Amino acid sequence: MPDKSSLLSLAAAIDGMAPQFTALSDQIWALAELKFDEYRSSALLIETLEQNGFSVRRNVADMETAFIGEYGSGKPVIAFLGEFDALAGMSQVAGVDTQQALSPDGTGHGCGHNLLGAGSLLAAITLAKHLKAENLPGTVRYYGCPGEEGGSGKTFMVRAGTFADVDAALTWHPAPFNGVRSTNNLAVIETYYRFKGVAAHAANSAHLGRSALDAVELMNVGVNFLREHMPQDCRVHYAITDAGGRAANVVQAKAEVLYLIRAPEMAQALALAERVEKVARGAAMMTETDVETIFDTASTNLLPNLTLENAIHDNMVALGPVPFDETDIAFAKKIQATFTDEAIKSSIRLYQIKSDVFSNDKIDGSTALHLGLRAFEGQSHFRAGSTDVGDVSRVTPTAQCWAPAWAIGTNPHTWQVVAQGRSPAAHKAMVHAAKVLAATGLDLMTSEKLRDDAKAEWHNKMDGQAYVCPIPADVYPQKH
Repeated sequence: MPDKSSLLSLAAAIDGMAPQFTALSDQIWALAELKFDEYRSSALLIETLEQNGFSVRRNVADMETAFIGEYGSGKPVIAFLGEFDALAGMSQVAGVDTQQALSPDGTGHGCGHNLLGAGSLLAAITLAKHLKAENLPGTVRYYGCPGEEGGSGKTFMVRAGTFADVDAALTWHPAPFNGVRSTNNLAVIETYYRFKGVAAHAANSAHLGRSALDAVELMNVGVNFLREHMPQDCRVHYAITDAGGRAANVVQAKAEVLYLIRAPEMAQALALAERVEKVARGAAMMTETDVETIFDTASTNLLPNLTLENAIHDNMVALGPVPFDETDIAFAKKIQATFTDEAIKSSIRLYQIKSDVFSNDKIDGSTALHLGLRAFEGQSHFRAGSTDVGDVSRVTPTAQCWAPAWAIGTNPHTWQVVAQGRSPAAHKAMVHAAKVLAATGLDLMTSEKLRDDAKAEWHNKMDGQAYVCPIPADVYPQKH
């Protein structure tokens, strides 16, 4: 970790800039732009980069809202990953403990990416200023990564080669806990199945029709039967994106369903996708319809790097807990009261918040905010979610920390996340994460051994296998 004076210097600099970046986070929270439509959010982040002396490359990897900010020159090159996309149907008033939409069917930051993007940016700018003040060599990059929610923006950036010279990548995520949790998550493939049939009057001439909606329903039934015969850790989810219309007396001539296919390894996901494809073709045969398979996007499973994760944990120990106050705790308790006891206990189990580094107290259901630091076991755990950070981890050593922006019991993609997204507690968690990332970034800049050890672990885990992007070269980002 950095020497004590450097750590204090970084922390003080971040505290000094914190008001500007909490305001930036709140602006992005209010914009709540969906994947690949984050024009105003990305513009705010780019403006902040340029104001702080970064050069910016726009329209990266054929994405209008993707960008890379760079400061310094030469090796090492340390990347900070930022996200800023929101979710549909997540509109919610901030700072309240009841579900209240700001606008019907509106958008909202249900995964805290307003905090994530601003916090990583704060870390990158702070580290860049420190390098300049200390006349240290190296390059700091901030990757503005759009479309994490169902868009795999980072995967497209990796495919474009933008991480080819990066020595290590760092990021963080809002969570109900403070600490490092090494995870093996799931690879994911997202595919649309579009059925085309023949319209007909549902009463007078139904025999002349061929229902695309019947095909979608039969496919869903078939995949549901398939679930019994796939590996235990795989997941398959679907949503009917086009039911063919709202008239019940018409045989629907078109219908579409989106499938997310997840597995511990990309090879398993691809094999499972082939089986789902056969079910789709079978449904088309049964209904005498045609089916078109439209590949949307994909993300590879994460490759944890324990070397970097230990470095992050050491900095978290040195920095101490997030400085929450009684007001923060009181609001967290109100949010927590909207959860069942099982949801709270499940959160503790899911994130394995077993004990606290600073107090050695066992975390239980009476805790509203994580006031300490999760013990780090130095090993990886299974996590059923997916992230396009996985593709970054396949081309350079990558690690992340988690910061307690949410009350314990909060699940991502819920109104409670949005309600807490611009709270003082969330701001404090974001600032704390920025300190951790900046300190770890400085470790990587100044310690050749840390870089070499992280790279050696990465090479060992890749085991000589070259990264293969799961998105075909002729597939481009799609807004949908």
